[in-house]
Amino acid sequence: MASTLIIFLLYLLVATQPCPLATANSTWAVLKESIGITAMHMQLLPNDRVVIYDRTDFGESNIRLADGKCREDPHDYVLKKDCTAHSVEYDVLTESIRPLMVQTDIWCSSGALMPDGSLIQTGGFNDGDHVVRVIKSCDTCDWKEIGSALVKRRWYSTNHILPGGRQIIIGGRRQYNYEFYPKMATSEKAYSLPFLVQTNDPKLENNLYPFVFLIPDGKLFVFANNRAILLDYSRNKVLKTYPEIPGGDPRNYPSTGSAVLLPMQMVQGTVPVVEVLVCGGAPKGSFVNAQNGKFDEALKTCGRIQVSDPDPKWVMESMPSPRVMGDMVLLPHGEVLIINGASKGTAGWEYGRNPVLNPVIYKPDNLLGDRFEVQSPSYIPRMYHSTALLLRDGRVLVGGSNPHIYYNFTNVLYPTELRLEAFSPAYNDMNCFRLRPSITADSQTQFRYGDRVVIRFRSVIDVDPESVFVTMVAPSFNTHSFSMNQRLLFLEGGDTTKAIGKEKYQVIVTAPPSANVAPGRYYMLFVVHRQLPSEGIWVKIS
Repeated sequence: MASTLIIFLLYLLVATQPCPLATANSTWAVLKESIGITAMHMQLLPNDRVVIYDRTDFGESNIRLADGKCREDPHDYVLKKDCTAHSVEYDVLTESIRPLMVQTDIWCSSGALMPDGSLIQTGGFNDGDHVVRVIKSCDTCDWKEIGSALVKRRWYSTNHILPGGRQIIIGGRRQYNYEFYPKMATSEKAYSLPFLVQTNDPKLENNLYPFVFLIPDGKLFVFANNRAILLDYSRNKVLKTYPEIPGGDPRNYPSTGSAVLLPMQMVQGTVPVVEVLVCGGAPKGSFVNAQNGKFDEALKTCGRIQVSDPDPKWVMESMPSPRVMGDMVLLPHGEVLIINGASKGTAGWEYGRNPVLNPVIYKPDNLLGDRFEVQSPSYIPRMYHSTALLLRDGRVLVGGSNPHIYYNFTNVLYPTELRLEAFSPAYNDMNCFRLRPSITADSQTQFRYGDRVVIRFRSVIDVDPESVFVTMVAPSFNTHSFSMNQRLLFLEGGDTTKAIGKEKYQVIVTAPPSANVAPGRYYMLFVVHRQLPSEGIWVKIS
């Protein structure tokens, strides 16, 4: 009897202790054996649906359009009439798939989630390169297409939502300029950006999908190939040229690395430190070598630069393994997941080798040399045309991989991949999950800049106010190893947490000060206690 009581008391002690994340495990789960298409592009909508699409010019996909619909396109290179879908919607909550109808070619395009929660997607290939497509966040919505809505053809471009609610569309194949959407007038033009000429090798076109980040002074940090600038887009003026990343190796398509704007901490209504992290890529000459059957080892290095420093310099560090075509995803508690990709070769048809199956966690606040942590591996190679994005429950949705011109499932190194899976970081470990805080329905979900925002949550363990943080994460548009519009903010006020009932707490935080810091739109908001994030809730700032 006494021993049973001791065991029970020990159980209670362990059950009420903070989760030991250092010993918790990350896990993988296959969600769908086939979604019918390969996930080349993904965007999470504020109704917990994920819009996924591939391209229209490879022939039939593995999922039929609904209600006997067919796409008829006289410009298509493969099929003039096609009754299969090349875009689908994945419902995270029900795990169901709904085929969507897209008419023109959306291959290697870009997009941004607008303030009203709709996805505006721009460009593509062939007859889709000047087209804008819109899909709203509703149960039955489908793509609406606006022909000739772009001034220039946009293929391999990068989009970013701006403080005023429009999006900027930068670069693309043989496009050394930028434009805006929606247009203020039908006569609105594109604006030349010589930086894209200066950083491009015309034989390789090696600065596609440039890395673009809005920083808190309202300017854009634009990284292409191995260099970066600070752009005042409103005046079409380069305000600063940053030093070349050490080594000078290319980091953009086809030497595809990835990049994130590191989490921003609010301090008295400002963001004193703004940093960008660029990881992976391929050495100079790798793309040509891959074309000739020689697959060079990918880059192992990451460069971190304090954009806000008057005299910024790159600080270099090394990942546990080389990686090209990796995706970088901001997690709710402020760490960075590096996932997908290969250790040899480059992006492009058949040019990657040796899949990297182990994701890596990057911990920005750790000391240099102690920031990377290797995670549990998947068994599914995620090569060229793979994707990854954060879900509201803290998992990371992973899809795609098709290094072939057409769908090819047999007699190839890396078959076309139609499976969708989820990576769960250590905070989703069974021993941690039950200890995560839970935001309650009486929390504030709409607010304005600078507002005091009341968030209420439950916790089965005693809450230490010094260990509480509230974060806001923007859902990103992911393709070709870059998550456009991705940003994470630590809001001020976590230490105001107080108990308001049994296992119930309240924290009052201050909303971001301006649209330069957080463009008006939907965000996922999380409460983090002892590095364990809650499930997020959708909030809207305007």
